[in-house]
Amino acid sequence: MAPDFSYSELLPLGKDETKYRSLGKDGVKVVNLGGQDFLQVDAKALENLTSTAIHDISHYLRGEHLQQLANILKDPESSPNDRFVALDLLKNANIAAGGVLPMCQDTGTALVMGKKGQFVLTTSKDEVSISQGIYNAYTQLNLRYSQMAPVTTWEEKNTGNNLPAQIEIYSDSDHQDEYNLLYIAKGGGSANKSFLYQETKAVLNPKAFMTWLDEKLRSIGTAACPPYHLAIVIGGTSAEHTVKTAKLASTKYLDSLPTSGDAKTGHGFRDIELEDKVLELTRTLGIGAQFGGKYFCHDVRVVRLPRHGASLPIAIAVSCSADRQVKAKITKDGIFLEELETEPAHFLPETTDEHLNDNVVAIDLNQPMDAIRAELSKHPVKTRVSLTGTIVVARDIAHARIKEGLDAGKPMPEYLKNHAVYYAGPAKTPEGYASGSFGPTTAGRMDSYVDYFQKNGGSFVMLAKGNRSKAVTDACKTHGGFYLGSIGGPAARLAQDCIKKVEVLDFEDLGMEAVWKIEVVDFPAFIVVDDKGNDFFAETMRPLSIGSKPEN
Repeated sequence: MAPDFSYSELLPLGKDETKYRSLGKDGVKVVNLGGQDFLQVDAKALENLTSTAIHDISHYLRGEHLQQLANILKDPESSPNDRFVALDLLKNANIAAGGVLPMCQDTGTALVMGKKGQFVLTTSKDEVSISQGIYNAYTQLNLRYSQMAPVTTWEEKNTGNNLPAQIEIYSDSDHQDEYNLLYIAKGGGSANKSFLYQETKAVLNPKAFMTWLDEKLRSIGTAACPPYHLAIVIGGTSAEHTVKTAKLASTKYLDSLPTSGDAKTGHGFRDIELEDKVLELTRTLGIGAQFGGKYFCHDVRVVRLPRHGASLPIAIAVSCSADRQVKAKITKDGIFLEELETEPAHFLPETTDEHLNDNVVAIDLNQPMDAIRAELSKHPVKTRVSLTGTIVVARDIAHARIKEGLDAGKPMPEYLKNHAVYYAGPAKTPEGYASGSFGPTTAGRMDSYVDYFQKNGGSFVMLAKGNRSKAVTDACKTHGGFYLGSIGGPAARLAQDCIKKVEVLDFEDLGMEAVWKIEVVDFPAFIVVDDKGNDFFAETMRPLSIGSKPEN
């Protein structure tokens, strides 16, 4: 006999403890139709809420996130590199909070999830009002346009306004007269570190799972700018729901889930005990906050979902140092947006850079390339360097064009022969500034070009974020090249403090993908790959026994 009918939402959330600030009541009113009160929301109100939300997540962070960065500086077990990264990210947060430079140059794809009560009326198509608000924010603020429209299957063109956005509106029976929303700006680096694995029940025991997870976490690397907020979802009624749940968990949206399961309803729950064990595992990997140490992750969320007996989807997702999301709600009392930290200065310690690392090597980039390489060759991987001089900036499309020229018999451009190349793409430059937010992009996307370019006399010193393939290490060993890791995350601080001049050098038609020439002062980086075949990240890919400690 079948058990009695019992129902629960798949992801039953508890009470919302979020602190909100009021945006007023304009465009919101209660109307009575047929004896039933309805909440009516004007299109303009939804548009303005969206614009404000995109502004806030581009410039402000949650106080809890900032406190976690501050805690790294106080932890005696954190490595000097952990502390240096944490301090730089706190400095970046303070600059971004000024409301001019966004916290990251990759200002993201706009993702909006709405839950609309059945007694909520809107005066236009919601997706249009929300898209208009996104358009307003991206075109009026110093944000970057990153959305590529497919013109043909093989050809793309930047839309020039960061639309389209991903907008999903769901009905909500629990809050019948409310409209609740979640706004996310997801950059390419962290979006690319969302993974789905189709596993079997053989993984569903503590020992096998932790061994499996150790390998998967190492493969994430640092390209998405740790320390991370890590989310793991085990199970799911479909592959797509598993991945979506992981993304929501990484934003803390699912924090109020139950902490135990129910055999009758099969609802999802958080496994707090496993979260603690996984967090401890992340601290033994040796990767740390980008360049070695303890703080690969700030925290971990583990969600267990029901599954079909023949399927075990597992998803992993991260929210990066640009931890950009905000909750909003519209009720009969008005429009409300989650309170983010607008004055993060109190999280900064008295510590200065000099207290964090005594071995910083100054590199003059205006020397001949052979002299730059000779100086870098004196120092081991993980050495912190401070770069001053001229850097060339080139990303994916520029690399493809340069390769097309080489294939056609053209010489390597002199600028790639004579200067270090920075993989990056700037946000818009505010009036009165030398540069818009200008942090590094993921290095791995340019890996296939390195050996070919170095054979042709260019790209001997590369600067970006994240780990690289063995092909890059081999090319650097063969040709005498170097890969320097820039700190992922502090794009606003780099723009304000380190980048003194920016000009287009080549391929102006590519917009933010053009080749740029920039002048930098005291630009921070670390030697990741050297000319002897050493690779810092390769060392971290070797699994440690569970519970062992990395060297600081």
